[in-house]
Amino acid sequence: MKVPLLDLQPQYTAIRAEILTAIERVCDSQRFIMGQEVERLEAELAERIGVPHAIGVSSGTDALVVALMALGIGPGDDVIVPTFSFFATAGSVARLGATPVFVDVRQDTLMMDADDVRAALTPRTKAVIPVHLFGLCADMDPLIGLASPRGITIIEDAAQALGATDKGRQAGTIGSIACFSFFPSKNLGAFGDAGLVTTADARVADAMRRLRNHGAEPKYVHQEIGGNFRLDALQAAVLRVKLRYLADWIGQRRVNAERYRQLFSSAGLSQVLLPVEPQGRVHTYHQFVVRLPDRDRVRAYLETREISTEVYYPVPFHRQPCFQQYVTSAATFPVADRASREVLALPVFPGLTADQQEHVVASIAEALR
Repeated sequence: MKVPLLDLQPQYTAIRAEILTAIERVCDSQRFIMGQEVERLEAELAERIGVPHAIGVSSGTDALVVALMALGIGPGDDVIVPTFSFFATAGSVARLGATPVFVDVRQDTLMMDADDVRAALTPRTKAVIPVHLFGLCADMDPLIGLASPRGITIIEDAAQALGATDKGRQAGTIGSIACFSFFPSKNLGAFGDAGLVTTADARVADAMRRLRNHGAEPKYVHQEIGGNFRLDALQAAVLRVKLRYLADWIGQRRVNAERYRQLFSSAGLSQVLLPVEPQGRVHTYHQFVVRLPDRDRVRAYLETREISTEVYYPVPFHRQPCFQQYVTSAATFPVADRASREVLALPVFPGLTADQQEHVVASIAEALR
C-alpha cells in the first residue's frame, strides 16, 4: 500500500471547476500583478484571521523580510530566533545585515522558551521571532511579557500555522506582526509561492505595503528602498477558492491526528513520542511530527513499505555552515540537536485513509521490533 507524505490531487479534483473558473477570471481580466483579486483575498484573510491589516506578498520568506524591513531592522541589531526551524526564519534576519541570535527549543513542543530568550537578550535586541511549528502556536504570553516592557517587537513566524489558536487568539493576531506562507504544501497552499503579513499597527501596515512595491508611494516616487514582494493575482484567485475549504481540511487533519494517537496507543509504541497539544492551544497539524529512536533506520524501512516521510529539520541553524559566524564556541543547543536526530513527519493530509494510517503505524511497529 503506497502512502505519500502529501497528496494534493484529491483536493484539487474536488474543487477543480472552481479553481479553473477563478484562473479564467484572472486571464480574462489580464490583470496579473496585485489588483482586485489580491485586495479581495487580503480582506477575506483579514476577516478569517481577525486582524485589521492583511497584506499579500510573494512568499513566506518575503513576508519575514518585509516585516523586518518595516521595523527598520538591520546592521547592529539582534533578532532572537529558535535554532530549530525552516531556514527562512534566520536567513531573513541575516540577509538584512542583522544578527540572528539562536536559542534552544523546549523538549515538549520544540519551540522557543521565554527563559532561553531572557538569557539571550542584549542591549541590541530589537525583535524576537517565535515560530509556530508544525501547526501549533508557540507559548506566546511569557514571550510577550518578556518583550513588551523592553520595547522589543514580537514577530510571529506563522508560516505553518494558519488557523491555529492560543487561548482563543488566532495565530497572526498575538504579536506585533505575523508572517504566513502559502507554499503549495501548506494547509492553505497556492499554485506556487505566496505569502501574507498581518498587523494591527496601521503605520507598520502602510510601510509594508510600500516596501513590497520597491518603497514606492505614489508610483515612481520611492520613500525608501523596498523590494519586489508583490503577490500575483493568479495565486490570490486560487487561494480565495481554497480558503473556503480551509476549516474542513484542518478538521480532517485533526481527525487523522487523533486516529494516529489511538493507533500508536493500541500498538503499545510508548517509545514513539507524539506531538503535544497543550491546553488552551489548537493544533492544525500542518505536519504530524513524531520523535523516535533510530529514526533513520525506521525511515529507511518505511520506504521499503512504500510509505513516504520527511525530516523537519535535519540541520539546526547553529550547525549550518552559513551561520557559523553567529555561533559562539560556548553555545550549546542539546534539545535541538537531539530533535534533529529523532524527528519524523508522517502523512497526515486530508484524504488520508484509515487503512493507510494503520499501515503506517504497523510498519513503524515492525521497524522497532
